[in-house]
Amino acid sequence: MAAYKLGIISLGCDKNRVDTEIILGNLKDQFAITNNAKEADIIIVNTCGFIESSKQESINTILEMAEYKKRYNCKVLIATGCLTQRYKKELQELMPEIDIILGVNDYDKIALAIEKFYNDREKIFLCSDNKVINEGERVITTGKNYAYVRISEGCNNNCTYCAIPKIRGPYRSRKMENIIKEVESLADQGIEELILIAQDTTMYGIDLYGEKCLPKLINEISKVEGIKWIRLLYAYPEEITDELIEVIANNPKVCKYIDMPIQHISNRILKRMGRRGTKEEIESIIKKLQTKVKDIALRTTFIVGFPGETDEDFQELLTFARNNNFTHMGVFQYSQEEGTAAAKMKEQISKEIMAKREEEIMLLQQKVSLDNNISKIGKIYNTLIEKIEDNYFIGRTEHMAPEIDGLIYVDIKENVKVGSFVPVKVYEADEYDLKGEVYYESGK
Repeated sequence: MAAYKLGIISLGCDKNRVDTEIILGNLKDQFAITNNAKEADIIIVNTCGFIESSKQESINTILEMAEYKKRYNCKVLIATGCLTQRYKKELQELMPEIDIILGVNDYDKIALAIEKFYNDREKIFLCSDNKVINEGERVITTGKNYAYVRISEGCNNNCTYCAIPKIRGPYRSRKMENIIKEVESLADQGIEELILIAQDTTMYGIDLYGEKCLPKLINEISKVEGIKWIRLLYAYPEEITDELIEVIANNPKVCKYIDMPIQHISNRILKRMGRRGTKEEIESIIKKLQTKVKDIALRTTFIVGFPGETDEDFQELLTFARNNNFTHMGVFQYSQEEGTAAAKMKEQISKEIMAKREEEIMLLQQKVSLDNNISKIGKIYNTLIEKIEDNYFIGRTEHMAPEIDGLIYVDIKENVKVGSFVPVKVYEADEYDLKGEVYYESGK
C-alpha cells in the first residue's frame, strides 16, 4: 500500500506525541508519509480526551478532516488516542464520518485495519483494554535537537479530578534496557536533549523492580555518548527523594530544572483532590531543591476552581505562589470530567469565578516571572541554538523546556551554528523571554 499517502494530526500532550511518533514508525515503510493533509489518502487524528477543551478540539479536528473526504484526496479517516478510548461507542453513533476507530493500545493494528477497510469497505471499531506499553521505532517530529522519552504508561494515583487511569490504565514502567536502547538510537540520530515524561516520572520502576529507580535510570541514560541535556517533567513532589535531588544537583548532564505538578496548596483541597502530599511536605521539598540544587528552575501547574475551593483556599494558593518564586507556572480551570469522583462533588465553582481566579494568579505570575528574568541580566547561560528567525538565533537555556517555557533571542554571530551549544550573556528580559549575545572570554 506504499502508493497511498498518509498524514497524521497529533493533539494533546507530549505523551500523545510519542504515540504519534510510534504510529509513524510502524507505518513509514508501508505508506508515503505527508505533512499536507490535503494530499493524504489516509488521515489519522490522534486525539486527546483529558479535559473538556481538549475533547472539543479533538472533535472539531475530526470534523474538519471529514471535510477533506469531500474536498480533497482523503478516502480513509481514522480516529485514535484518548478520546476514542474513552468514548468509542459515542463516536460510533455520533460521528459516522470516521471509518476506523482505534484505542490507545491498538497502534500496532493500524496497518491491518487500513488494509481490511480498503478490501471490505466496512467500518472498524476496536478499542482494546489490554495493558501493553507502546514501544518501538519512532519517527521524531520535534526536530533535530530534542526528543521526549516516555518511561512509563498509565497511572495509579487516582486523583479525584483525573480520568487518565480510566483511559490509560494502571501504572506500568518500561524495562530499563528498552529505554536505554531507545536513548542510544536517539543519540545516533543526533538528538542532544532528552525530556523524560510519564504520568508520574518519580514512580518509575516501582512495579518492575520493587523500588523507585528514576535516579538509577537517569545515571544510566547520562552514560550514552552524544546526550548533553536530560530534562525531568511530571515529578510528583511527594515522591521526590534525596537520591533524586542528588542526581539533579551533581550529574552534569541533568538540567537544573524540574517540573512538579503541585495542583494546589490548601491541605483541605489537596485532600479533596486525592493528592498524596500535604502543604508542609510540598514546602519542605521545594526548600530542599532550592537549597541543594544551585540555580534550579522550578515549574509547576495549579488547578483553580476545584469543587469547594473557597476564597480563603484561593488566597492561600496565591500567597504560596508569590512566596515560592516559581520560574514557570501553568494554571488550569477545573474541568468537571464525567466518571471522576470530583464530578459528583457538591459545591461546583462557577465558570466566572474560575476565570477570575485564573486571571488573578496568572497576573501574579507575570510579575514573578519578570522579576526572575530581570535577575538574569548580566549572567551567562549555556544555550542550545535551535533556529534562526527575524535576525536572531532562537534558543533555550537549561531552564527552558521546549513548547511550554520561554525562549532566549541571541544576536546573530557568523561562527554560531544551529544545533550548537554556546555561552550567551543576557542583556534584556521581559515576562517570558530573554535577549542575549554570544559571550566568549578573552582569548577563547
